[in-house]
Amino acid sequence: MNGGILSAIGNTPLIKLNHLFQKSGFEVYAKMELLNPGGSAKDRPALRMIREAWKEGIIGPGTSVIESSSGNMAISLAMICKVLGMRFISVVDPRTTDTNLQILKALDAKIDLVPGPDPETGEFLPARLNRVQQLLAEIPGSYWPNQYANPHNYLSHYHTTMKEIVAELGRVDYLFCSVSTCGTIRGLAEYARDHGLRTQIVAVDAEGSAIFGGNKGQRRFPGLGAGIVPPFCRTGLIDRIIHVSDSDIVKGCRALARSESVLAGASSGGIIAAVKKMEPELTPGSVCAVILHDKGERYLDTVYSDVWIQSQLGRELSAEDRTDLGR
Repeated sequence: MNGGILSAIGNTPLIKLNHLFQKSGFEVYAKMELLNPGGSAKDRPALRMIREAWKEGIIGPGTSVIESSSGNMAISLAMICKVLGMRFISVVDPRTTDTNLQILKALDAKIDLVPGPDPETGEFLPARLNRVQQLLAEIPGSYWPNQYANPHNYLSHYHTTMKEIVAELGRVDYLFCSVSTCGTIRGLAEYARDHGLRTQIVAVDAEGSAIFGGNKGQRRFPGLGAGIVPPFCRTGLIDRIIHVSDSDIVKGCRALARSESVLAGASSGGIIAAVKKMEPELTPGSVCAVILHDKGERYLDTVYSDVWIQSQLGRELSAEDRTDLGR
């Protein structure tokens, strides 16, 4: 697995956000996970899950790899499987964006669409997971990485992402990370705990997410929040939980692009909004790290579309917000 595109996964740049928080009295550094070759932080766990299964002889050339994903994990797996001569089947639902579907098709992935939610829970995730089990039974020798429960998901961030951040910054007072499967935040938080770091771990979740016991509600963006409590969720590793609305996410993304020239995805906008919410209580001189998870090009039809924002969020935005977003 050495060489080629896979050798470009990890060791992403860490940049200082010079403008958004220049008057705040603390420093914010962004881990640019969106610069992984697959366009997101999911490249790391995808590579580790596949690499370990390959080492164990569970998979090899010609294996059909099947995963349920709203986008980024599917794209990462499609890229990796193509390089290694394996077939990839992505189980998706109607909320998956056209852009992500086009990327998956370009990487020669097979798309398997679950048309409706699970009738008992009303959630798409259980329906997708049921479909994964059906495909595993139908396709001999197929393999499910199971991003939701495979420990190599969070171990990838334990052994790489947090180590890279600490190596560059030395001290991290606050770490802001979005949550969905909770693999990223668990790996980062366990590293901080095991290495005696005093880092405050801040989880950024979507309003309408059930991860931390909230009431399930509408969530317009994939990759932030979940309709269930993920197996990786460990609240004991988290110091603060900040919930952000869809309008917070849009404003955060737009501010990041306008002020720092960083075009990032929805969860990154949520993280910027969370730092803003916590700004009054962050100690002057603090060093903050934020994870910018994926590329903004995948959200041109939503986060960065004025027409979409007006149709979907018009009633949730104040006149001041509409003016600011329109600038």
